[in-house]
Amino acid sequence: MFSIVLMVLAAASPEASPKCSYDLRNTLLLDERAFDQDMNGGWRPLAANECYFEAAELIQKWRESHGAKDSTLYWHEGQMRASAGQYSQAVSLFEASRHPADQDRKWGWNLYVDGSIAFLKGDMDALRSARDKLSVLPAPPELEDLKDINGNPSRVAWPMNLHVLDAFMRCWGQPYEVAYSCPK
Repeated sequence: MFSIVLMVLAAASPEASPKCSYDLRNTLLLDERAFDQDMNGGWRPLAANECYFEAAELIQKWRESHGAKDSTLYWHEGQMRASAGQYSQAVSLFEASRHPADQDRKWGWNLYVDGSIAFLKGDMDALRSARDKLSVLPAPPELEDLKDINGNPSRVAWPMNLHVLDAFMRCWGQPYEVAYSCPK
């Protein structure tokens, strides 16, 4: 009975357009990979339809129902909240996505977090500082032998996420969802 009620609420939300409805019961049954990484499943179809608020709410419900502590889910929920204009909630979620400093030192994730938060807070100096620190981070040796899921050699643009911080700077003052993919 509980799951049926949840499904009806998700599909019958008065604020949601038909393109923003989803089957909550079945979506909550997905494992983390299917929920978060499948571009045709989980929360991603909502994002593709620009249903950012609904995607954020779905990610939050999935996290809570699974007791998930994965920083990626906090990040993706934060991105959806930022795209929906909920900057203060996004900042809190971005903060929750930080990696322990000793594990992040060579990867620069936290610098990307810093730059993204600076953009949301309207702090160009902090954004520029995070961007500049990220830009000089040397590539970790692990990237030399990187393979894709099929075992083929794979290349990663380095530094990761630098292009996003550059986009934020190019489209300074624009909403997050516009600035995130600001063209060169």
